[in-house]
Amino acid sequence: MPKETGKNVIARNRKAQHDYHILDTWEAGLVLTGTEVKSLREGRASLRDGFALIFQGEAWLEGVYIPEYTQGTWTNHTARRRRKLLLHRDEILKISQKVKESGRTLVPLELYFDGSRAKVELALAKGKREWDKRQTLREAQDKREAERAIKAKQFL
Repeated sequence: MPKETGKNVIARNRKAQHDYHILDTWEAGLVLTGTEVKSLREGRASLRDGFALIFQGEAWLEGVYIPEYTQGTWTNHTARRRRKLLLHRDEILKISQKVKESGRTLVPLELYFDGSRAKVELALAKGKREWDKRQTLREAQDKREAERAIKAKQFL
């Protein structure tokens, strides 16, 4: 069987762009069981409630929903278990320094296969306030209206 190439996206956390200011991003590998990989190959996962944390010098991903594999047996995995992230030690130290600052958190943005390896894109994020969210929505709406006006003017 030929090797897979390219980036095959499984799940995106679109809500993170709405709820957080994204400050920095990293790519990390995931330690998964066999049934988790098979379930991801079917394209089933949710990053909505996910977050990452640094605990005793290791990075962990929590709250990510990977449903049980439908063809699995008694060896099936737990859907919302804690999963270890594969990062270099210097990256973990750098991330933990930045997360200790007030109001910062690690959120997963994207879960994907890079070749045959499962990867997750992590983001250092700072939570938006309610008025920030409204301002972002207003800017997006203004941009859409401007593009529509330009397009309508071109056709006249």
